Amino acid sequence: MALKFFDKLSQNFIEFLNDKDDYNVIIEVENSEKSFTAHSNVLKYRSSYFRQELENVKPNEKNIKTIIKPRISSKNFEIILKYIYGGFVNLEKVETRFIFDLMLIANEFELVELSSKLETILIEDKSSWLKTHFSLIYRTIFVKENFKNLEDFCNDIVVKYPNLIFDSSDFASFPEPSIVSLLKRDDLQLKEVEIWDYLIKWGIAQNRTLPINLGDWTEENFLTLKTTLQQCLPHIRYFQITNIEIYDKIKPYKKILEKQLWQDIKLHLTVPDRPIKSDILPARSVLVPELPSRANEPFTIIISGDRAAEISSWIDRKIETYSKTNIPYKFELILCGTRDGFAPQTFWNICHGHACTIVVAKVKGTDEILGGYNPLAWDNKNIENKWMKTKDSFVFSLKNGNIQNSIISRVKEIERAVLNVGKNNQKNSGPYFGFGFSLHSDRSDFNLDCFCSGDNYLNFYEKRIQTSYKFSIDNYRVFKVIRKS
Repeated sequence: MALKFFDKLSQNFIEFLNDKDDYNVIIEVENSEKSFTAHSNVLKYRSSYFRQELENVKPNEKNIKTIIKPRISSKNFEIILKYIYGGFVNLEKVETRFIFDLMLIANEFELVELSSKLETILIEDKSSWLKTHFSLIYRTIFVKENFKNLEDFCNDIVVKYPNLIFDSSDFASFPEPSIVSLLKRDDLQLKEVEIWDYLIKWGIAQNRTLPINLGDWTEENFLTLKTTLQQCLPHIRYFQITNIEIYDKIKPYKKILEKQLWQDIKLHLTVPDRPIKSDILPARSVLVPELPSRANEPFTIIISGDRAAEISSWIDRKIETYSKTNIPYKFELILCGTRDGFAPQTFWNICHGHACTIVVAKVKGTDEILGGYNPLAWDNKNIENKWMKTKDSFVFSLKNGNIQNSIISRVKEIERAVLNVGKNNQKNSGPYFGFGFSLHSDRSDFNLDCFCSGDNYLNFYEKRIQTSYKFSIDNYRVFKVIRKS
């Protein structure tokens, strides 16, 4: 039997960290404006980075070694030290950017356990932030080269939406490893000749002294570009480019290709069945978009036409429904279950801070489309569940298929109209409208549940809008309602 008492051990080592009488290392951060004391034996056994660093630093007359890290913030480094000494990291009430920066610092100090854990947290719980700051993430992780999971996460997005990178204003600043990583993908959704064009553009941007007019280029200029692109050129699928594209796009830059490759390209164009020496890479696969079944088709146009007019009328408390040509609002999609995922935490990550939102869900196996309107801002910062007070929220069922008439149910218990779920429950529960209409996690599905029935439900909203106690959904979306100018 092995008895383990890690909590007390962690506490004692944190106390050791705070002991200022026995240190032999000083770490200066924030341009030497802040300093921390530490112990060399702890640092070098917990981090191979510090082991090497301490070997290269000479002690002063008091036998104290000083390590200077000017670009690291004191807040970040304080957490790093507490992890090194006590194996403890507190991420409560910190912004996602702080977690990202902490991951980079943990990687720099070769704290693999911490770096990997923070990488997982970002992917699993902060994916919406990663997408919002995509350019920053993509450029950074490939420079560090130790974030394989984040690389895969980003590349899985880029291959489907390559314009995120190739058409971005800072495309020229993307590091070579990120470009190579993309070129290796068989599923990059671009024509091969377009990939070639972007690659040439990137290569030229790395060498600002190259002449603008290609006709003015010297042998040395072509050699410069070839050297810049040497890691990228082998991943172009030359033999999947058409004859005309070869002539128009590749031939002007033939001097950056290996002679054997260019000879094989010319041979393949004229005698395609003749064997060649160069490797023929397969054509990139084309992703076939999944078309919605006819059963789901109404959901794809759920906030348009008659439905947009009807919901807009409810928001403005109009007796008569707006006409389709006179809708005062536009509905901006901010979350889609099939695109962003059905995990309840995703709702809180993406919708945090958004006010005037419509949540809609298509009930699985039926024609029912259910939803709710929240005029207030969703807030994911609460530790505990917190009710929001409003008289303007409502839940509804939309006319669709076999559903003959739309139903609106306005809030009755305005003190408990909409619930901001506390942090501890956000992995299991999405948005609540009263206590009778909620998006709720059940196993791996994102389900729409009714927890209360009968009179208990009527305490919150005027009338019941669902018929079954519990049901799953095919998809759900959240729209931000914006008044037209």
